[in-house]
Amino acid sequence: MNRAASKPGRGTPTTRRRALKGLGVLAAGPWVLGAKARAASAPRLNALMWSDYMLPDMLKAFEAETGVVVHATSIGSNEESIAKMKATRGRGIDIVTPTNMRSPQWSELGLLQPWDFTRLANIGNVNAAMRRVGETEWNFNDEGPHWLPLVWGTEGVAWRTDLWRPPRADGVPAYGDLWQPALRGKTMMRPHSGMLAAGLHLEAVGRLAPGAMRAAYQDERAMRATWRIVTDFCIANKEQVKLFWNDADTQNNGLLNDGVVAGQTWDGPPIRLMESGEPVQYRAPVEGALAWVDGVALSRSAVNVDAAYAFIDFCLRPEVAGKCIDGGENGAWGAGHGYNSAVLGADEHASSRYAAVFASVYPGNALGNLWPWPKEPQWYADARTEYRNQFVSA
Repeated sequence: MNRAASKPGRGTPTTRRRALKGLGVLAAGPWVLGAKARAASAPRLNALMWSDYMLPDMLKAFEAETGVVVHATSIGSNEESIAKMKATRGRGIDIVTPTNMRSPQWSELGLLQPWDFTRLANIGNVNAAMRRVGETEWNFNDEGPHWLPLVWGTEGVAWRTDLWRPPRADGVPAYGDLWQPALRGKTMMRPHSGMLAAGLHLEAVGRLAPGAMRAAYQDERAMRATWRIVTDFCIANKEQVKLFWNDADTQNNGLLNDGVVAGQTWDGPPIRLMESGEPVQYRAPVEGALAWVDGVALSRSAVNVDAAYAFIDFCLRPEVAGKCIDGGENGAWGAGHGYNSAVLGADEHASSRYAAVFASVYPGNALGNLWPWPKEPQWYADARTEYRNQFVSA
């Protein structure tokens, strides 16, 4: 992975706060674009970042204020981030952006150092429930929190509104829709998370016991029994899938250029398409959108530590976090990344259309029905990769 999460409504603060509080117990993407170096001697920050968090205007604003140039290497998965950090023992990287449920895979690597929150003037702006994830699940060796939340979002179902609509009367899709004959050869998904959602579909139709996919995180033997059933189902129905994706660009191209009619996607890419007027809709499915929180961690080999603290403190300002969501009013910072912020008050600095988009993405009880991605042991990730590879290569 994984990322294994999208938008609080500006006009519904009570609902939004409840959603954020619930996401604080997630066991579950991304930030920033590298600006071109102005001079070899300019202060710099080396970041390993999710590709669709790279907002040039935000980086320009940070550079104009501080003189620090952000050099970002984009990643499309947590596995890629871990591999790059392991390859150099973190050398050449100052900050990295893990997803919250990946703490078991980072804890034994010794590649991160704890944050000193006293150096962040804006730390009080961070949602407290999400912040506790770093203080508990990312408190390695009792050194303190090695992770700070920045962005949260979901993975659900997106579709071309001019080519298909969910069959349910209320317009809410299901993961199971992607496996129906009407969409044969017209869907896309990320292999491992598409398989998890296929398992939730199998739970819904009685082919797996209720809760089997979540229980699989607790015991390897149970996991393998459950994922064997899921893998066999996915292989038997592989003709449904037109393409597998691993980043935001692939999702966008799939919906706009590659013949995909519906697919399982992150929330950010299709929401950006919605906001730009494309015939696309993203919505939390009936089985529950897969929810995650992406944060930022400090490399133990970081050289530009002062720049890292300056940058994170900048990102924790509500006005900065809000414009990063959807560009702010009149697209001041372009299209934004399309996800939600862990910074309280950020929604007040997003555009006026934010509430309407959020309501269409999370109708009814969708926020109460989120499926938080559980904390992921390394044995689980390794076994899942086996089944994922069987599906892809079938």
